[in-house]
Amino acid sequence: MDQSHLDHRLTSEERESFEANGYFVVPNALDKLTVESLITATDELERIYRPEYEARGLKPHQSLNVLDFMGKDERFLPLIDWPKTFMKVVDILGWHIQLYHSHIIVTPPLPQAVWNQTRRLGWHQDSGRINIDIESNPRPRISLKVGFFITDTRETDRGNFHVVPGSHLHNALDMPDDPEADPPNAVPICTQPGDAVFFDRRLWHAAGRNTSVHTRKALFYGYSYRWLKPRDNMTVSHYMEDADPVRRQLLGASPNGGFGFTSPTNDDVPLKMWIEENLGKNAVIP
Repeated sequence: MDQSHLDHRLTSEERESFEANGYFVVPNALDKLTVESLITATDELERIYRPEYEARGLKPHQSLNVLDFMGKDERFLPLIDWPKTFMKVVDILGWHIQLYHSHIIVTPPLPQAVWNQTRRLGWHQDSGRINIDIESNPRPRISLKVGFFITDTRETDRGNFHVVPGSHLHNALDMPDDPEADPPNAVPICTQPGDAVFFDRRLWHAAGRNTSVHTRKALFYGYSYRWLKPRDNMTVSHYMEDADPVRRQLLGASPNGGFGFTSPTNDDVPLKMWIEENLGKNAVIP
């Protein structure tokens, strides 16, 4: 991490949107060469994993969702602390964070024969049992995701990421009586290749239907507090030796073992030390 990270702090407009709407978009978070490299890496993973998933029943037109992709190709690693996005994560969640989840979703076009058919999208909040086991209303944020969209979804028929603005403040989502209809205030997010979408895990969201001739490709990086058990296997140990201290923290290192996840010392959270060295001990970080 260096000065370039400090040049991309969370803006007041982004914070306002995140608190009120549950999301915001960072245009051009990735440069063209990085996007091209990530597309190549994603295509290589798809060639490996789609046949395996199809052997288990996935249809050719259905979305491929590859979990724990972080450790599968080193080209994905730099985005974990990408200068144009990472400090925005820190400004929202603070320094006691980790990468707890990563997944790639590749969404091919639907068969043209079903383009005119309608159905309700798969609206959900992230994090599974957290939404059952925790009783408060609204439930706590705990985590967020950064979605890097590496293909063009500026048109609304390309399997766009859909959200209900402000729904992160509600445990339930009101649905229309029509079982095929989506919430009337749902909106598709239109992004160009390289844009990043930040969203609160509690935000009700869904993937749209891809009725275009283009395949949608998106990479999702989930950040949480370090005391939350990762949703993935986090097969990243092969990165640890060459990683700097902050990146090791994000990849799950804890010099003091399990106790270091709940009562960390400075050794467990080098990100805290980096912030203090570069912004001062009185820096306004959650």
